[in-house]
Amino acid sequence: MPRSVNAVASRRRRKRILKLAKGYFGSRSKVYTIAKNTVEKGLQYAYRDRKTKKREFRALWIQRINAGARQHGISYSQLIGKLNAKNIGLNRKVLADLALNHPEAFKAVVDAVK
Repeated sequence: MPRSVNAVASRRRRKRILKLAKGYFGSRSKVYTIAKNTVEKGLQYAYRDRKTKKREFRALWIQRINAGARQHGISYSQLIGKLNAKNIGLNRKVLADLALNHPEAFKAVVDAVK
């Protein structure tokens, strides 16, 4: 009796990996075993960096708010503390956007907490 192998599933599994490796250089996109290692590593980086991206954006927003606040004679920590004390519910993303793109609106927010 001939040996039974599930060629359909094997081919589908390999095609899926090679499709994910599309655009990689040289054998990383052609040879299954190398492509598999590269794709797995790439997925690890993607998972890790989805978390890192949130950290980096929060840091960027804080820097922008601090720069905008200091132009109006108040530090970042004082501004955030006073916003919380007055129950003004603006998050850092919105505050950073105001500081960068709408300085007059940001000035109004700073004046409201002073």
